[in-house]
Amino acid sequence: MSTPRTIHHTGYTVADLDRSLRFYRDLLGLGVLATQEKQGGYIGAIVGHADAHVRMAHLRVPGDGHVVELFQYLAPAGERPAAIDPPDVGTSHLCFVVDDLPALYERLREAGVDSFVSPPVEVDTGINRGGWALYVRDPDGIPVELFQPPRRDEAAVGG
Repeated sequence: MSTPRTIHHTGYTVADLDRSLRFYRDLLGLGVLATQEKQGGYIGAIVGHADAHVRMAHLRVPGDGHVVELFQYLAPAGERPAAIDPPDVGTSHLCFVVDDLPALYERLREAGVDSFVSPPVEVDTGINRGGWALYVRDPDGIPVELFQPPRRDEAAVGG
């Protein structure tokens, strides 16, 4: 029996790949591993649209193995969701661990990011008590969590 042995990537569909790269690469500091354009073939088969034509990028936080994949569908045209809200079933988010959340928050604000759900908030319960977290929305409204672990336990995970 074959079972999953690791996670290769987390993927998100975006409206404009260049705009999303400005957010993830330029503002959050992810490195671009590859960009490419694909049409039809296996990509059409696995997404269930034979005419699929996508621009895509693979990104990674420097020093980390997890890949973030961004897809912009050139065809078929997708619909933009009315809203992506954390309580809605199926909503997902990325969580990035940072060393100085207040400083990153200020840098993002100065760069014109205005999609914060809140400023940094201290985690006041659970295993990450004493850490800091916030949600910001990427250019397509996808929730992104920025998390600063409590100083006593650098191994803690996600707020």
